[in-house]
Amino acid sequence: MISDRHAPPQQPYGTAYEQMLEKVRYEGAYPTREKADEAARLVLAGLGRQLTGDERVDLAGRLPLEAARVLTAQIPDTQPLTGWAFVKDLAARTGASLATTRWDTGSVFSAVAAYAGPDLITRILHQLPTGYALLFGRAELTPAA
Repeated sequence: MISDRHAPPQQPYGTAYEQMLEKVRYEGAYPTREKADEAARLVLAGLGRQLTGDERVDLAGRLPLEAARVLTAQIPDTQPLTGWAFVKDLAARTGASLATTRWDTGSVFSAVAAYAGPDLITRILHQLPTGYALLFGRAELTPAA
């Protein structure tokens, strides 16, 4: 099994990534930048396994370099996961609770959305299966039958 845990990255981070980590730290109420970095790397790697095509490339181009590297280092899965399955997969990889993993995901996706902008997030949500809108802090709208 491939682990998402890696050796600590080389310091110092770029300024843009430092700012992203501060946003993740604030949103997630993490006690340290290291905890925010751990959450960011886990969730970005997971997202990298879900995104393909132009949305993946465009998101990588808007994220800080360190975040883009984590995202693009992943090989996309052949069967994308629903939002809930995404959270369960990350929890299984780390051994963390579902509630903690859901919190981490929302905290990181909040920062990702700030870098991506609303138009790109909308495109990403159209590409991904159901359940991701809530993780990005948006309403999950379904078409009328």
